[in-house]
Amino acid sequence: MSDQTPPTNDQTPPTSQEEALRCGFVAIVGRPNVGKSTLMNRILGQKLSITSRRPQTTRHQVLGVKTEDHRQTVYIDTPGMHIMHKDRNRAINQFMNQAATQALRDVSAVIFIVDRAKWTAEDDVVLKRLSGVTAPVILVVNKVDWIEDKSTLLPWLEELGTRRDFAAILPISARHGTQVDQLEDEVERFLPESEHFFPEDQITNRSSRFIASELVREKVMRQLGDELPYQMTVEIEEFRTEPNIIHISALMLVERDGQKKILIGEKGDRIKQIGREARLDMEKMFDSKVMLKLWVKVKRGWSDDQRALKSLGYNLD
Repeated sequence: MSDQTPPTNDQTPPTSQEEALRCGFVAIVGRPNVGKSTLMNRILGQKLSITSRRPQTTRHQVLGVKTEDHRQTVYIDTPGMHIMHKDRNRAINQFMNQAATQALRDVSAVIFIVDRAKWTAEDDVVLKRLSGVTAPVILVVNKVDWIEDKSTLLPWLEELGTRRDFAAILPISARHGTQVDQLEDEVERFLPESEHFFPEDQITNRSSRFIASELVREKVMRQLGDELPYQMTVEIEEFRTEPNIIHISALMLVERDGQKKILIGEKGDRIKQIGREARLDMEKMFDSKVMLKLWVKVKRGWSDDQRALKSLGYNLD
């Protein structure tokens, strides 16, 4: 079942008599590291998708559900679409591109994010994949707070408008929330009249196990930066809930012995720090005390093995 398939739900949130219920899926796409996850977290008002300065932090589709009165918007955070070359030519890279492309199916609107006054070959890749999309595409220029000479912004927006007939073009700062409310208003214009797909208090279709694994992976990527390549993933071996505490055991998989040593660190200092930071985020997310245990294991070639990827949860179905 696709992440975009709504569950059967008989619960309908209250609404005023003046406005009809509206609900729809909205894909957030763009090349790596333009702020897709940051934008979705800002819209939801809480952290759901993991973020780091490293490109391709997001590997899966992640649904974020925002319900306000009559409207329910289901945002789909996607991996960055990228060019396959050199170290980006593994099965996991193919999976990420396919996951991002699949998110474009049957959506009410698309948010295409680009980064300030910079257009790259990978932006062209995204634009090409949008050529067959019939849903309205809103172009979002993110990180405008980083632009020193604001007089360059308007000419840049006008130039971008020649690349496609966009439904709207908005400069924003996902990090600071600048014009994000206006973006949500633009999105609402394209939501069809529909019953809400999810209960009012649900914010994602992802399981607690998935969220826990992503939080651990985020801490690894933030701590190690360029020290550890992308051949690292996290598998939750135990997620057990008891009164007042959740027991979680997470296995971190790498492809080489040297990567394992980097991840553990001298006298285990690095893995302890990763565990502390991940546990604090988990306790905030799950509103419970968490007992977290981390392990590291070498699994050679997992990132270029289709069967291994499926067993680790990298599955589009």
